[in-house]
Amino acid sequence: MSDRLSVLKTYKLYAGGKFPRSESGRVYEVTDSKGNWLANAPLSSRKDARDAVVAARKAFGGWSGATAYNRGQILYRVAEMLEGRREQFAAEVAEAEGLSKAKAATQVDAAIDRWVWYAGWSDKVAQIAGAANPVAGPYFNLSSPEPTGVVAVLAPQESSFLGLVSVIAPAIVTGNTVVVITSEKSPLPALSLGEVLATSDLPGGVVNILSGRVNELGGPLAAHQDVNAIDLAGAAADAELVKALETAAADNLKRVLRPRAVDWTADPGTERMLAFLETKTVWHPMGV
Repeated sequence: MSDRLSVLKTYKLYAGGKFPRSESGRVYEVTDSKGNWLANAPLSSRKDARDAVVAARKAFGGWSGATAYNRGQILYRVAEMLEGRREQFAAEVAEAEGLSKAKAATQVDAAIDRWVWYAGWSDKVAQIAGAANPVAGPYFNLSSPEPTGVVAVLAPQESSFLGLVSVIAPAIVTGNTVVVITSEKSPLPALSLGEVLATSDLPGGVVNILSGRVNELGGPLAAHQDVNAIDLAGAAADAELVKALETAAADNLKRVLRPRAVDWTADPGTERMLAFLETKTVWHPMGV
């Protein structure tokens, strides 16, 4: 029998490339599917949410201005690091979702594969979202996609890792930056993802991860004037909350991706990438 003490992990938020505790000093207990204590997670406050938006806005210029090829390289590097920590994530997903080790490993493998899949779209999405438009005149008329800006993301509640990757990767691969509210009951895989992002090539502030109560954090983000869009995937089970967030988002004409029933194991398609893109159309004289 070993007489050494266990070194318990202290989970922290991930914002602006750093690992702050909640400014409120609050935490909440995270338990497994059987009610056994796993860890204390930070209980983020409205101030944490505002700070995360500031970090996301600061990072937006550099990230959206990077070449699509470079963004794809960086996302692929994240996938490499996820592969190296596969066992850790499988253990956290198994505890969070009450899955067997084999099923949890399958979920993690699918999440890593999906991250690689989205990385591959980085320099290809313009081919399906852009166009050369026919016009009656001596002009080139070209439409090209551009990122919307700062996107608030309510991560899925039941799919703590595969669903999480499925909402983060499509938003950032096109040049957006995100503020993510984790699954409230299963935040640990998301908080561990922050550790991977921090040691990859992803610039600080591109992804900001907050754990806490969706009811407490969703409203301030939906109403925030410097948030350009919001993904309500994590509010799917609460129609009243969805309506309140949509109403708040309308104040500055945010794009809203409404929640619906999603099989996160299915082919994701391109919907989530295209949801947070704007179209810029340029007219240019044609040489005669």
